[in-house]
Amino acid sequence: MSTVVVDGTVVMSEGGSHAAGASGRSRILVVDDHRTFAELLSRALDAESDLECVGHAQDSAEALSEVARLRPDVVLMDVHLPDRDGISTTAELVAAHPEIKILILTAYASVADIQRAGAAGASGFLAKDGSLSDVLDALRTARSGSLILPEGLLARLSAFGEHDQTIRQWHLTPREMEVLRLLGLGRDPRRIAKELDVSVHTCRDHVKRVLTKLGVHSQLEAVVLATRNGLIRLDE
Repeated sequence: MSTVVVDGTVVMSEGGSHAAGASGRSRILVVDDHRTFAELLSRALDAESDLECVGHAQDSAEALSEVARLRPDVVLMDVHLPDRDGISTTAELVAAHPEIKILILTAYASVADIQRAGAAGASGFLAKDGSLSDVLDALRTARSGSLILPEGLLARLSAFGEHDQTIRQWHLTPREMEVLRLLGLGRDPRRIAKELDVSVHTCRDHVKRVLTKLGVHSQLEAVVLATRNGLIRLDE
């Protein structure tokens, strides 16, 4: 795994090639109501050999329609949309298309936003004022299941998060704790399976049990909750 920190954003990638569409490029749908920004980003994506912008939606309703029609690999979702916020839209998209990865694009991601996004099934956050290279790197790694989060937010979750006394009885086994720790380091189930010398099926079962015991719905939500409550640390 390689970990890249650019402009305060942690991008944790497993490396290697990722499957894509028939063109061999990852298909990206941009959801943002700022047409100029979306068009410029679309051109930047199409200039890359391994990425392509397959469409642009300006609001939640159009995003739901375009995802169903285009079936992109990754959706870049603005958190503020004219008809509905991007996080609630993400929840609906993930429920209908769980195979699609969604990155939330925002000018400022609060702890509450990250917790909501985790519950919605998002794969991470990107800063809207970050560099283009940050966005391109994140889109490349999103399909592997890697988590993409602003470094400062995870630090705040760990340093200032209020420990929830109602979730003390998690009863995670040592193996489940190890899986959770590796998820927090950005590893996807296939890499975790290799490191723990177990089958991918067994590893996925461990991940499911971790999510069930923590009472969460996504790996992102599990990592946020575990970081906030001191089970794992970003600097490990």
